[in-house]
Amino acid sequence: MATAGLVLAIVLSATGGSSAPPWGQRIAVLEIDGIIYDDTEILDQLREFRQNGSIKGYLVVINSPGGEVGPSQSIYMELKRIRDEDGMPVVAAIGGVGASGGYYVALGADSIYVLPGSLTGSIGVVMEIPQVQGLMERIGIQMEVVKSAEYKDIGSPFRPFGSDERRVLTGLVQDVYSQFVTTVAEERGLTLEEVERLADGRIYSGRQALEAGLVDRIGNVNDALAAVGRMAGLGDDPRIVRPSRKHKISLLDVVLGRATAASLTRLIRPLEQAGGPKLLYLVP
Repeated sequence: MATAGLVLAIVLSATGGSSAPPWGQRIAVLEIDGIIYDDTEILDQLREFRQNGSIKGYLVVINSPGGEVGPSQSIYMELKRIRDEDGMPVVAAIGGVGASGGYYVALGADSIYVLPGSLTGSIGVVMEIPQVQGLMERIGIQMEVVKSAEYKDIGSPFRPFGSDERRVLTGLVQDVYSQFVTTVAEERGLTLEEVERLADGRIYSGRQALEAGLVDRIGNVNDALAAVGRMAGLGDDPRIVRPSRKHKISLLDVVLGRATAASLTRLIRPLEQAGGPKLLYLVP
């Protein structure tokens, strides 16, 4: 027992007093997949990881064209907090696409890996508001609105825009665009002028993004994992841990199967959330 205690003391000393032995230390793998509508699940996963003393670094695997502004910013902020406040290495790996809000999320990492043909960039903001006035007139439906102030129903799909409303919404879009540009400049070590030249909404290949300074390395997920493993002191082939599965079984899962139900949910969700104007960091 005395010998075992001495060995444990030496191990803890070598690992900075960590409660987790080095052979149990891992890299957490977080996946950002599909359109970003909500940050709840990702934040829950990160909270779970941060409470795990064996986690020594993070690999963020991104395959997303972006999504809503708020959730994209929220996930970025949490990764930045892990990187800067927790002092943990964070590496992002962009697969087929990591553009707009997907790229915004990647900015929270120490290093961004892309494939030569990955689609990234698309630095910009869009607000899409459907107009259904003509359809309603055709089927004989009218919408009566009682509002407390002039702009309370701004962006209503039931009537055309006024010029003042367009000015207000354009100012909103430009402010959120400025937030994106500023974040890119700060995280990538570029000037605002340099970013503005790149930030006209266009998408870039991974190779083009590397040449522009928007990403750090050409490589796949395995390359990114090896990099974060080295940064965490765990070598080129670290052990990994993924979030625990907490999926609730629904009637759709039982009837259609989980994979089919998940696909159907992803199709229906945008329709459920189409009730009003939304700011999007999203590739159209």
